[in-house]
Amino acid sequence: MAPGIETKLEEIEESYEQVAAELAAPDVAADPDRLRDLGKRFAELQDVVVPYREYKALSTQAREARELAKGEADPEMAAYFHDEAERLDARVAELRGRLELLLVPTDPDEGKDLILEIRAGAGGQEAALWAGDLLEMYRRLADRHRWKTDVIASSPSDLGGFKEVSLEVRGPDAYGRLRYEAGVHRVQRVPVTESQGRIHTSTATVAVMPEAEEVEVDLKPDDLKIEVYRSSGPGGQSVNTTDSAVRIVHKPTGIKIEMQEERSQLQNREKAMRYLRARLYQLALDEAHAKEAAVRRAQLGTGERSEKIRTYNYAEGRVTDHRIKHTSHQLQDVLAGGEELDGFADRLLAAERAAQLSRDGGS
Repeated sequence: MAPGIETKLEEIEESYEQVAAELAAPDVAADPDRLRDLGKRFAELQDVVVPYREYKALSTQAREARELAKGEADPEMAAYFHDEAERLDARVAELRGRLELLLVPTDPDEGKDLILEIRAGAGGQEAALWAGDLLEMYRRLADRHRWKTDVIASSPSDLGGFKEVSLEVRGPDAYGRLRYEAGVHRVQRVPVTESQGRIHTSTATVAVMPEAEEVEVDLKPDDLKIEVYRSSGPGGQSVNTTDSAVRIVHKPTGIKIEMQEERSQLQNREKAMRYLRARLYQLALDEAHAKEAAVRRAQLGTGERSEKIRTYNYAEGRVTDHRIKHTSHQLQDVLAGGEELDGFADRLLAAERAAQLSRDGGS
């Protein structure tokens, strides 16, 4: 364990002992408010101190077992001490990982549902096809995790794919795993429209926005311009004889949301409002994170739409994540939303955790 982290754990243990001593003081029992606050603090510290003390005790036992194995003349006893040291080392490693997780502050948006927005970037029609491929990749990932998905807004392109499409994803840990997908996804492949077999490079941008509750985003009626109109399909042809489509403009920011996926005007309006709240919440998050931009760039990048995060190379069957310099040669499994795509999320989470621990431990 890094020295900075060890120091932090020692400080937490010292605080735990101080709080325990205060709780035992006679005057605290006569002060209900202080007793309640100290009890809460004691429980929080105990969640870290108990595994830390077990970690220290088992680390000592593992070291002693290794020393006994080295000094033992009897091969059977030496093998026994060696196996015991390995067993203890495994438990120590498990506790170390648990302690590191406990020291990393949790994302306040963890556990929320989200809206995943995909926009075709550079590359014309091929970029729109690529945006469609990314949509299917995330849908398959969601199916495997048993998350529920719903396309809440889309702008199909004439030859297939999407100019832009928004997917609502609902399920435990969905935001925690998908938040690393924000940024520019670059594809290198031969487009279906390419007659000479040349490889083209196209991009699509992904934004990941946690859904916001009404209490988190205050939408004032005077700030909204709401219009209804008839739904239209590709090429502009009408697909509905009633004014079921909804357009909402948030006047202060100029954000415009158009919704026509449902046949009911009420359903389209409800979806548009959820989408608008998510966009405004993300805008507030971006502003709040502006002060931390330098730190975030030094860790895993900003997650901004202008930043290339991943390249998918069809000719070589590889996917490279540029934030963690990791390459997988299982392109098809990634595109199928398989475990290889989860592997990227796991590595990004580990890198983020290590960066946070390094920063906090060194401060």
